[in-house]
Amino acid sequence: MEAEAAETTAVEVVDLASTPLRDLNQRLHDLTTAPGGPRRLRILNPNGAHAVACGIDAAAEVEIEGHVGYYCAGMNKLATVHVHGNAGPGLAENITSGTVVVDGNASQSAGATGRGGLLVVHGDASARCGISMKGVDIVVRGSVGHLSGFMAQTGRLVVCGDAGEALGDSIYEARIYVRGKVSELGADCVEKEMHDEHLAELAELLLHAGIDDVEPSTFRRYGSARRLYNFHVDNAY
Repeated sequence: MEAEAAETTAVEVVDLASTPLRDLNQRLHDLTTAPGGPRRLRILNPNGAHAVACGIDAAAEVEIEGHVGYYCAGMNKLATVHVHGNAGPGLAENITSGTVVVDGNASQSAGATGRGGLLVVHGDASARCGISMKGVDIVVRGSVGHLSGFMAQTGRLVVCGDAGEALGDSIYEARIYVRGKVSELGADCVEKEMHDEHLAELAELLLHAGIDDVEPSTFRRYGSARRLYNFHVDNAY
């Protein structure tokens, strides 16, 4: 049993300076059918490579030591992926479950079309963060750029800093929480009251994101006015 536990918790080190990225991702995909429970991998020298740790479908723990390029941890399922650096466009795109954490900043379209799981960005996120969210939770320690939450259907977007123009444009039923200044609300996005249920929800999200130095009561909530996607007789010809 001790040997089996040691095998489960052992860390496999993959150096992308000498290992092809395709081989790394294949190793991660093979975890789906590999016996022995969760795996832990530490990836060295990513050097801005694209599509690192994409398509994982296993309860793995992946630590990436450095900056990554496009689509890191895309289509993530079950795994925990921690980037000790910055991330390029499309971070955690279409995530369905698991957790993706970035210590630095994320470029545009972080968490786009995400269906579940948790994405945490401890720096800033650029434009279109959380567009077309379908159930993912996104927590950004810093600020987000324009068109964040565009056409967000379900899920929660938490911004501890400021938000750019057209926040929540054409939003459906997702919830957006912002602590700082909102440059401009998008079409059909309005500020809504914060009730006890929202404060509790926000506190839980911040806790899961590892952010314990901001008060939920300092946030404002935004959501859909429900005027765009419902039929209204005045719009009929």
